[in-house]
Amino acid sequence: MARMLLKDVQSRVRRAMTWIWDQEGTPGQRARGVSAGVFCGCFPFFGLQIILSVGMASLLRGNHLLAAAATLISNPFTYVPLYWFNYQVGDALIGNGQGPALNSISRSTLWEQGWGFSSRLLLGSAVVATVLAILMGVLAFLVFRRNQVSAKTTSHP
Repeated sequence: MARMLLKDVQSRVRRAMTWIWDQEGTPGQRARGVSAGVFCGCFPFFGLQIILSVGMASLLRGNHLLAAAATLISNPFTYVPLYWFNYQVGDALIGNGQGPALNSISRSTLWEQGWGFSSRLLLGSAVVATVLAILMGVLAFLVFRRNQVSAKTTSHP
């Protein structure tokens, strides 16, 4: 049973990687798509991340499908750690120490905390998104360019 599950997961990962490598565009266009998706995926705009990433990819002339796929940096497994980290970064940058402590925020007090909570989360998201988008964009570019070069050398002996 576990062996079959592992084979299924391996097959899905292979198909996903093949899909990524087969995307249209230059390495730069594909990397800009990844970068736009990662940037938008770091913000807590559930339901809008994909739309925003495709719009940003259009502005940057990046790959739209890779932009949409890269928003999955935030997913049900990473929501809490990602947005907790973003909040911590925003709180450290605002730095006046008067923001709400995360352990004091509950569903009922979230509306009362309002701007204090939201400003820290959005500022932290912007900083984290910028850093991750740059890093992932550069990494994606290098990987896509390397893959393109190796594909050319193997197809032309």
